[in-house]
Amino acid sequence: MGSERGVIGIIGLGMMGAAVADVLRGHHRLVVRDFDQAAVERQRAAGAEVADTAAAVAAAADIVLLSLPGPDQVRAVVAGADGLQAAARPPELVIDLSTVDPHTTREMAAILAERGSGYLDAPVLGRPHRCGAWTLPVGGSEEDLAKAMPVLEGLATRVIRVGDQGSANMVKLLNNLMFGAINAITAETMGAAAHLGLDPGLYYTTLAESGAASVSNLFKEIAPKMVAGDWSPAFTIDLLAKDNRLALAMIEGAGLEPPVAQAVVRANAAAQAAGLGSLDTSAMVRLLEARQSPE
Repeated sequence: MGSERGVIGIIGLGMMGAAVADVLRGHHRLVVRDFDQAAVERQRAAGAEVADTAAAVAAAADIVLLSLPGPDQVRAVVAGADGLQAAARPPELVIDLSTVDPHTTREMAAILAERGSGYLDAPVLGRPHRCGAWTLPVGGSEEDLAKAMPVLEGLATRVIRVGDQGSANMVKLLNNLMFGAINAITAETMGAAAHLGLDPGLYYTTLAESGAASVSNLFKEIAPKMVAGDWSPAFTIDLLAKDNRLALAMIEGAGLEPPVAQAVVRANAAAQAAGLGSLDTSAMVRLLEARQSPE
């Protein structure tokens, strides 16, 4: 599998990475990598080439996109023994779509800069099914962003440079912290409504189209799942918990003491301890039931 200009590498074929591959496939030759063999085979069947290591992806592609669960996976893919930095021919540019902390981005960017590779953090604002219409905040140089635009324009309707490397990570972590807070209070109020004797479905429909300032798009998405008992994951509690822990560490590392963020992190941890981590964030409504006071 020789190198060819215009080839796009994708490492990480979860819900987000698979959506990226599906959108880009019609416009680019793809070389992909993931530890999940079923995910790899789905992409192979759709026409993508498969590489055995991250270094092999780098050898084949000018631009490599990362869509990974968190900092540990990004570090392994970039700096591991068979990682991007070990490639005989490193990629011209790495674009990390993952949700990680700014420190990880800056450290990985520095490692790849020694091999001549550019690096952008471009974490996704949007659900997987909205790929092609995402908003992508981007951290990195204007020069690298210009190189990335032919790819990023296929994924997003809004691409916004928000600063240097790590800046987009800050935007994403703060955004997901708001997600965590809205998710937690939606779960509590929906659960409380049921316990108080209100019809949860009627409670939802009364509020959803009321124009009340409290009603968010996230409320409109997850409250019906709570009513239906549908915990199929669009975004798992485990991933939200990881993102919110990173956000809290980032904020506390700046010398601040954020009480709401701390409460959200505790609520996520309680949901994980209750065995809900692999379920959709809407499943947090079950946590209030588990804590119900005895009659």
